[in-house]
Amino acid sequence: MKNTRRLKIDILTIFPEAIAEFAKFGIYRIACEKGALELNIHNIRDWSDDKHRRIDDRPFGGGAGMLMKIEPIYKALESLKEDKTEVIITTPTGRTWTQEFAKELVLDADKAERTASWADDKHFVIIAGHYEGVDHRVHEHLVDHEISVGEYVLSGGELPALLIVDTMVRLVPGVLGNEKSLEEESFEDGKLEYPQYTRPAEFRGWKVPEVLLTGHHADIKRWRDRLSRKKTV
Repeated sequence: MKNTRRLKIDILTIFPEAIAEFAKFGIYRIACEKGALELNIHNIRDWSDDKHRRIDDRPFGGGAGMLMKIEPIYKALESLKEDKTEVIITTPTGRTWTQEFAKELVLDADKAERTASWADDKHFVIIAGHYEGVDHRVHEHLVDHEISVGEYVLSGGELPALLIVDTMVRLVPGVLGNEKSLEEESFEDGKLEYPQYTRPAEFRGWKVPEVLLTGHHADIKRWRDRLSRKKTV
């Protein structure tokens, strides 16, 4: 059955093929097939007025590298934005991406139950930064959220954009085959997930913890809670 609520995401990038290829698989494909996700990937160069489709230039005042220009990004946003669109830019200076941050954006932060908290369709445009960065006027005037995926240097914003989308999509009701699995994943309720095991019960002398083989659900839950707390600490 098709999902009646939709997460729409437009990604602006200079490497659309890289994102499009990755999006053919896994959670992206599943969410699109269920009607929960509409993922559109755009080449920023399509909004360039330059005959060579350039979207970068040298920084005023000098400095290493090139900066992405504001004009193509502005035109792209003017073309793509809807009434309630929120614009995201990937940048090392942004707020660190976390599970709680994702829930703030995708869900109603005032509601505890995720199935009750999803109200309207959501639309985000993600700008995948590149080169030495983006003209700072984009940050100042055109975006709603600046997001960093960690304190390290990447070649571009394509991987962070995919990471952001992946986290968001999993929060949309109906995407995961087992809704319970999201509640038990790492970082839900601020805790890391407990260790998990599957068959065989013994391999090369390495045994699965005995409590998991007892079928005693209360004991298993206590064991999992204890290991989850220990792992988090």
